[in-house]
Amino acid sequence: MARKSAQQKLGSKLKELRKQSGLTQEELGFMIKLDRSYISGVERGVRNPSIKNVAKIARALNVKISELINF
Repeated sequence: MARKSAQQKLGSKLKELRKQSGLTQEELGFMIKLDRSYISGVERGVRNPSIKNVAKIARALNVKISELINF
């Protein structure tokens, strides 16, 4: 089985934390002024978010950046 890339690991962690927060992709996107399709792409590991966007996501989910990228 192929190992997950860093993007895929970030996406899985984002999805997990977003669901724990009770947010939809659309709600999270609205909070941080990014489209739902962008959030979806990050969660699927097909988008490589900038550190600026990772920080926005972490802030919206009320977690430290290190928790989001700690694989």
